[in-house]
Amino acid sequence: MTYFAPLVSALVTLVLTFILMTGKTGAIVRDIPNERSLHSTPVPRVGGIALMAGVLSGWALLMPFLAWWILLPVLGLFALSLLDDMRGLSAGTRLIGHFLAALVAVAGAWVSGAGVPLLWLIPVLLFIVWMANLYNFMDGSDGLAGGMAWFGFGSYGIGAWLGGNEMFALLNFSVAAAALGFLFYNFHPARVFMGDAGSIPLGFLAAVFGMSGWQTGYWPLWFPLLVFSPFVADATVTLLKRARRGERLSQAHRSHYYQRLVQMGWGHRNTALAEYALMLLAGISALWGVGLAHTAQGCLLLGWGMVYLALMGWIDKCWREYQSTEKKAADA
Repeated sequence: MTYFAPLVSALVTLVLTFILMTGKTGAIVRDIPNERSLHSTPVPRVGGIALMAGVLSGWALLMPFLAWWILLPVLGLFALSLLDDMRGLSAGTRLIGHFLAALVAVAGAWVSGAGVPLLWLIPVLLFIVWMANLYNFMDGSDGLAGGMAWFGFGSYGIGAWLGGNEMFALLNFSVAAAALGFLFYNFHPARVFMGDAGSIPLGFLAAVFGMSGWQTGYWPLWFPLLVFSPFVADATVTLLKRARRGERLSQAHRSHYYQRLVQMGWGHRNTALAEYALMLLAGISALWGVGLAHTAQGCLLLGWGMVYLALMGWIDKCWREYQSTEKKAADA
């Protein structure tokens, strides 16, 4: 029955998303457009409930193989983020919750003997918190966060399968399958959003599963960073640029690279498809790179760094030209 876990995750997410978004819950919990939004009308923000229910349903078939220090923080983050979706919480409250979840994961792994070396404790803790938040930052365009979950956790699953751990692979494949069920309604034009209740736990799992695979020897430390690099690169560089400009980092904005592509006329569909191609290439190259010598792995990462610098430079150039054109049209 364990091999049916991904199928259960996909079906539960698919059915429950439809029920929630067409029922009273979808009319109550909605995404209201703000300064960050790329949409002009309210959209039900209940997809995260269905997505996490799908993940947990699949995981129920794999429960003996699921560590408590992963399950409990995920449930806590889901509850906290759902409350934020429904009522709104302060940035400080959310951040405290994210740190507590990361602490439980790091401490639990350490107690169970699967912990990272002492020197890496603080970096791993910060990485988990950052991944949870950056996944939320990148959840702002139709099909984007769901697609990253499909490709990212799918790559994790293949990496674990090739490493000989089928149960760890199925845990990841269940997340990927649930994301695929959600994408059926979230691809452009999106009829539902996942909200923080979906994006925060997904970012947390991307970090924790990535670190777990590193510690158990299924992949190198750089593997999860490359697999999720389309999100990591965009969110991290955007944050650094905003900090350099002295902007308030908690303020809503539309300066992510994917947001600028949508605004410049690419639209949600084309932006998602372009990002999917990038996600697929990142995942395939990461899986291929695991078997390379250390020097070749370094060249692979250097190559991807150059790719992202080129892409960001090109988008920045196009954005300046777009703003100049818009200004001239406004002055005319």
